[in-house]
Amino acid sequence: MVLPNTVDGLNQKIVDTYESLPKQLKSIANYIIQHGSSVAVDRVSDIAKACEVQNSAIIRFAKNLGFNGFSDMQAIFRKNYTERNAPIQNYQQRIRRLVNTRSTARIATAAEVAQEFIEGCRQGIGELTLNAEDFEIAVMLLHKAETIYTIGVRRSFAAAFYLTYAMQRARKRVILLSGMGGMMEQQISGMRKGDVLIATSFYPYGKETQRCIHLASEKKVDILAITDGCLAPFHRYLKVLLPVKEGTALGFRSLTNTLCLCQALVIALAYKHDHPSFDSDYD
Repeated sequence: MVLPNTVDGLNQKIVDTYESLPKQLKSIANYIIQHGSSVAVDRVSDIAKACEVQNSAIIRFAKNLGFNGFSDMQAIFRKNYTERNAPIQNYQQRIRRLVNTRSTARIATAAEVAQEFIEGCRQGIGELTLNAEDFEIAVMLLHKAETIYTIGVRRSFAAAFYLTYAMQRARKRVILLSGMGGMMEQQISGMRKGDVLIATSFYPYGKETQRCIHLASEKKVDILAITDGCLAPFHRYLKVLLPVKEGTALGFRSLTNTLCLCQALVIALAYKHDHPSFDSDYD
């Protein structure tokens, strides 16, 4: 078996084998894809805790890919990300010091905890990159769309709501699929070919969003997803995917990158329109 020697190669191998993995190993696969930069410094116990599995499952996952163990797989991330992730390593060390301080010496102040979270968000923004070709396709779809629908549930709702607000200010017809009153399918019923659905969803992917994507695809609606990677179960329905990897601190995943990407999308759309009545000072 030829083993991958780059992060991209490893990620592709994970994608290729994903459907055949048992549920526990799928959870680990999602973590590896979404948090590749931190895997370089994570301990087996860190990943196991995040995935809610036993340490042995992490080792089993690595062996399933052909490695002798976790450290051999981790070496690929360390080789490719050493320079880029030096600040992240320092960040991880600060988090652990904070946790150790809280458990052994004193309780951290609210400001200290907040600062650690802010640092996590700051580190995370460095992971936000654009595929220029896909981004151009996304903007063109939105530019030509008769009506834009947005959906995001639970933590993704903030992004969907922002897109609805901002694109309406850009003089687009935008409908937020809130499902209020159990009326999701009725809201979707007005979709038609020529419309675009923007779905924002992250692992483990809201069932409501998956259902909406499926129904939209049946109506020949173009679907743009803002999500955490190519392992999303609705991947085959998408016209274009804009990937987002978020920073994580103290067990909380931020929304910094997601909202930044949403704002970039709105600004690019407004620029594409060159709309004279676009209110450029919206807040």
